[in-house]
Amino acid sequence: MQSAVLRKSLQIAGLAPICQQRKIASLSALSDTHQMLQKTCRDFANSELAPIASKIDREHLYPAQQIKQMGELGLMAVAIPEELGGTGLDYLAYAIAMEEISRGCASAGVIMSVNNSLYLGPLLGYGNEKQKAAYITPFTTGERVGCFALSEPGNGSDAGAASTVAQDKGDHFLLNGTKAWITNAFEAEAAVVFATTNKQLAHKGISAFIVPKNSKGFSLGKKEDKLGIRGSSTCQLIFEDCAIPKENILGEPGLGFKIAMQTLDAGRIGIASQALGIAQASLELAVDYAQKRQAFGKPISKLQLIQQKIADMALAVESARLLTWRAAWLKDNKQSYTKEAAMGKLAASEAASFCAHQAIQVLGGMGYVTDMAAERHYRDARITEIYEGTSEIQRLVTAGAILKEYAS
Repeated sequence: MQSAVLRKSLQIAGLAPICQQRKIASLSALSDTHQMLQKTCRDFANSELAPIASKIDREHLYPAQQIKQMGELGLMAVAIPEELGGTGLDYLAYAIAMEEISRGCASAGVIMSVNNSLYLGPLLGYGNEKQKAAYITPFTTGERVGCFALSEPGNGSDAGAASTVAQDKGDHFLLNGTKAWITNAFEAEAAVVFATTNKQLAHKGISAFIVPKNSKGFSLGKKEDKLGIRGSSTCQLIFEDCAIPKENILGEPGLGFKIAMQTLDAGRIGIASQALGIAQASLELAVDYAQKRQAFGKPISKLQLIQQKIADMALAVESARLLTWRAAWLKDNKQSYTKEAAMGKLAASEAASFCAHQAIQVLGGMGYVTDMAAERHYRDARITEIYEGTSEIQRLVTAGAILKEYAS
């Protein structure tokens, strides 16, 4: 059932619950439905997230109440069909919502992203009806969140080198190993976990499993003390003779690597949108400060060097946004989007770091103190160039796709 709050917002504008009224004519022209969603998310971010973002960051607090409110708005399962408890919107809507939420609080943004893209995404694509009922529907309301466990202490960007193993024991698999850098891990009640089931087949021997948090032999490592996005938990998942029923395998044995790569493609649109939110927040902060700060008898916004910074920031944000929306549009239209998702994520993450840096320069000393959000944006932006594929990996993905296109 679609979120009552979001449904009401759309009905007020006289809109259908999903953007089927007309196709998007261009990436810069949003439908009325998308514009209403954008306004709903921006208003929520302004009233519920931005005022507490500093406290969440400073005290490393999980914003449980706000995540539940986001669930009520339909934001924790944006692209999940209504019959499964989701909101039933498209991926462009998800990208728009992610940007606005992250503009208010980057921690809330990544919690939302992991649940939507990395946890619910593969379950929707590869889960059977029983799995969907048990592990999708209860995770659409914000009451529960899930996580995605691919990375390990020793494999980093080499996703195919999974040392976590799952041994076939007849009626169940026995899982052993450690997953690292897992976002949402501490609060998650279920995880999509990747493990090697056949070492002889290399990456084709990796399988995906649905692992409930209460599984015997499943424990958590310590919470990581991070540079940014501190309201989002990150820790290790530890499996010691953890028995997983065969009914919890996702898809088929050996499909894990394919599931992971497809999931990361979609997840990169979410992280690109998170980065856009940070970049946009940095730009808005710089503009507001420049218009109010007086120097040499006039607002510093009148100074050409400040204007140049603002222009460069806006250019980076707008360019990255169009790339990100293009990737979302291609996904919605069932076209290949691997290259475009990598390009969007690369451009948006670098725009976030650049804009956060420039915002501190515009604010000067005020940008360096915690009384202003600029330093938090600077810290939050940094991770967007690392998780769900580093900037270096995005360049490899992009170059590989382009070389293949020109060779054909």
